[in-house]
Amino acid sequence: MKSAFRHEAPRYPSSWTDFPAGPQIQQAVTHVCDDFTQRIFGYHFVKLGALSAQIPLNQSPIRHVVNQVPSESHVTSSLAFNQLASEQDEDTASNAYENGQSPFSSSYIIGQSHVLPFAENSIDGFLLANELDFAQDPHEILREVDRTITQSGYVIISGFNPLSLAGMAKILPVKRDNLLHDARFFTSFRIRDWLQLLGFEIVEQRQIMFSTLFFQPRWQYSERIQQYLSRYLPWCSAAYVILARKRVFPMTAIRPKLKLKPRFSAVGAASARTPSYRAAKTSK
Repeated sequence: MKSAFRHEAPRYPSSWTDFPAGPQIQQAVTHVCDDFTQRIFGYHFVKLGALSAQIPLNQSPIRHVVNQVPSESHVTSSLAFNQLASEQDEDTASNAYENGQSPFSSSYIIGQSHVLPFAENSIDGFLLANELDFAQDPHEILREVDRTITQSGYVIISGFNPLSLAGMAKILPVKRDNLLHDARFFTSFRIRDWLQLLGFEIVEQRQIMFSTLFFQPRWQYSERIQQYLSRYLPWCSAAYVILARKRVFPMTAIRPKLKLKPRFSAVGAASARTPSYRAAKTSK
């Protein structure tokens, strides 16, 4: 298996529009995140990366949302993308304002995903929207997430599936200038294994987007076809979304076992030799 660490940092996307099917992927990931975030309660939620910052969490009960992006240009692109998305979906924007949230009220922090400026055991939820696919060292990011997440916190991770048509198209020499060629396309089994090693419990996984992703989609699958493919051919989905929860089991002292009184005592060495000594003396 190829190592997850890269000696050279890959090209990093600034927006979902950098992909041919980026807006469709963003919409599918947002739909799943809206369902997942309704189960996450607490005080602080962090969205890591430029792509995660462009995922609105309008259904999340957590009010304090922090977006951590690599540079100021990503802040500008994220604000522009969120504004365009809110203008195209007026219902979502109005619901956000009714819930006390605004797509422009989230705070931004400039920093790398593998260096989180948060205290240990302080964040209730994380969103990593394809952040591991474009990371130089995904293990380092997950270790930082594990350090700062609460003992019952949640993490949402989306990624590209290498076993799909998109994974096959990535191998072919087509559209080499596409940023998807720089993505790693980790399998969901590998991501789940990393999370379980860090003490996370996999709560749910959903398969989304049945497309090659390298070309602009001319038509969209109906919801019925998407559900059929997700049920009977989940392995060929172009992307997946994983919901995991941190599990920390308290250590309990082991009580010493009660010493049982032996029912009989072993025969001593002197008493063992006595009969033979007497028998020898008698024979003489």
